[in-house]
Amino acid sequence: MTRPADPSDLLTPAMRDVLVRMARAARPAMHTLSPLQARAAYEAGAGILEIPSPLLARVEDFTIAARDGYALPLRLYAPSHEALPVLLYFHGGGFTIGSIASHDILCRQLSQLAGCAVISVDYRLAPEHKFPTAANDAWDALAWLSFHADDKGLDCTRLAVGGDSAGGTLAAACAIQARDMALPLELQLLIYPGCAAQQDSASHRRFAQGFVLEAAHIEFFFNQYLRSPADREDRRFAPLNAPDVEGVAPAWVGLAECDPLVDEGVAYADKLRAAGVTVDLEIYRGVTHEFIKMGRIIVEARQAHAHAAHALRNAFAK
Repeated sequence: MTRPADPSDLLTPAMRDVLVRMARAARPAMHTLSPLQARAAYEAGAGILEIPSPLLARVEDFTIAARDGYALPLRLYAPSHEALPVLLYFHGGGFTIGSIASHDILCRQLSQLAGCAVISVDYRLAPEHKFPTAANDAWDALAWLSFHADDKGLDCTRLAVGGDSAGGTLAAACAIQARDMALPLELQLLIYPGCAAQQDSASHRRFAQGFVLEAAHIEFFFNQYLRSPADREDRRFAPLNAPDVEGVAPAWVGLAECDPLVDEGVAYADKLRAAGVTVDLEIYRGVTHEFIKMGRIIVEARQAHAHAAHALRNAFAK
């Protein structure tokens, strides 16, 4: 089956309408803003296309100590006060923008649908905190959870990691380190994760402009985050560079067809499968990066919520 010459022909009508509305808004391009301005702009628009915020029995903010003593903010979501299994979630945003607040509704939805606790991590952002601070914060949160889930009335024997975009990168990196540290995980939930050292795949070229996440945005984010070109080769930034992924946690991988990151997401799923890891790969047709947070308009977002929750339920039931 040949692809259309114009990649925008792949878009669903609803997704195309979202992009038209974004173009009409004529907001300044994110890569033209300062990091602080970019964060404010992202937070201002984060909930516009979201589903209504689910109500949960437990929503609690707290902090833990990172390895350097920093008070790392976390938010716990749970549909009940039972000793539930836990998904540790890392938000997206190119390691530069995004927060617990920007992904609050998504975490609530996953908690409600999967019947599990979700702990969202407000890891430190670039450029104030360069690589590998975000990766270190992510691992510190997982290490803390493995020892202290009981303190929150949760089930420390059933843990998963997950995230979207840059958060998916962090989740994949944590899954590899968990394997190395003999910390058992039930699942890694990877939503359009960044996986490659270089942004040179066919999908990066095909969807470089006009599909929410643009090449200029990616360059902007990584210029904030990385200290030097050598950081690109580190598997904590590029999980595809991990020499061995045998024995890592099973994966649910949810990708957007019209996304620069789709090819590297498929490549990472293939790498996991080749190592004998169980992988459930879903590619949502006709939608772009960030679609998972557009459930009010994009039906595929609600489908992805349901699929991700089903994967969590199944993983935690084993």
